[in-house]
Amino acid sequence: MRSVTLLGSTGSIGVSTLDVIRRRPEMFGVYALVAGHNADLLADQIMEFRPRRAVLETESGLEHLPGKLSERGLPRADWPELSFGPAARVAVATAPETDFVLSAIVGVAGLEATYEAVRAGKQIGLANKETLVAGGALVMQAARQAGVELIPVDSEHNGAHQCFRAGRRHEVTRLILTASGGPFRLTPKSQLASVTPAQALKHPTWKMGQRITIDSATMMNKGFEVIEACWLFDLPLGQVDLVVHPQSSVHAMVEYNDGSVVAQLSTTDMRMPIQYALTYPDRLEAPVPRMNWAEARTLEFFPPDPGKFPLLRLAYEAQRTGGTATCTLNAADEVAVDAFLKEEISYPGIAEVVEETLNRVPAQTPRSVAELLDTDLRSRQTARQLCAQRGNYVRL
Repeated sequence: MRSVTLLGSTGSIGVSTLDVIRRRPEMFGVYALVAGHNADLLADQIMEFRPRRAVLETESGLEHLPGKLSERGLPRADWPELSFGPAARVAVATAPETDFVLSAIVGVAGLEATYEAVRAGKQIGLANKETLVAGGALVMQAARQAGVELIPVDSEHNGAHQCFRAGRRHEVTRLILTASGGPFRLTPKSQLASVTPAQALKHPTWKMGQRITIDSATMMNKGFEVIEACWLFDLPLGQVDLVVHPQSSVHAMVEYNDGSVVAQLSTTDMRMPIQYALTYPDRLEAPVPRMNWAEARTLEFFPPDPGKFPLLRLAYEAQRTGGTATCTLNAADEVAVDAFLKEEISYPGIAEVVEETLNRVPAQTPRSVAELLDTDLRSRQTARQLCAQRGNYVRL
């Protein structure tokens, strides 16, 4: 039985992961659950999966958990070991009892625990983009030294991972990632200044958290995925292409040197790539709907519009710059998206804040996670100052 530590158990990926585990009790056990602030849902998960350890983000959040476990009738003797904070996350991710770490904490908060789990030689299922966007060089160096392969859970990279199994790596000429195009694929650029948070949160395909949904609308999410793909698959930027595919059926394609293109298609259900990561290199029956090829089906592909989605350009530029530039890119985007959701800046203001933050925070070569976290902090401070300078805006 594989013992799993789940970083981000109360998020959408975490909930889907636990559903996969629930259906395979003979294969998987939960060693530790790591959550943010949702003590109610974490208490429910503890009741069902009985982990040995549970971690919350803050001490104040942790104070609520014992009462919730008591309310559910769990005897004190059956409680897991309870803790909070970054050190506790690292401890459960690197514990000898842990075989597999599913990294699904949103944001740079998941970087340190994932990095230390890699260094400890744990098998990794990676659903946290920021780990490689912010710290790709450090994490992949640690993975090589520890002999660890990171199995991507994100649907596009998971699809690419499957496509790469069709040939040898030196035969690959390019990787093609797909994007739905988000809610503004057909919206004229002239209308984007008046976009509201409610409009940007209406994703046509996926139900996700707020930040990643806005990142999908701006296509920054795809910029992050291009950066992540370069690190995951050891590809130069010039070998990673991006196409808009509104149907979201094809998740990735790999072109080989003979002109063959291998594509991975599946329904839009995250339990498939999660199970793939948990059971790799084996494949098992997954609890997801099958595609019905007897139905009429259209698959469309378009180039992204760089004029409408300037954050794509900034992502490519940051990856070319290297060093801590992509860490700054991620930090500035997170701050700017939060400001947009609070209606403190406009929708186009997201890209403006990110670009100016990149201009103001010089890129350096990071030598440790601590240096990356310092860059992240300085970048957030700069981005917040830029958001404050813009102040409240009047929507056109």
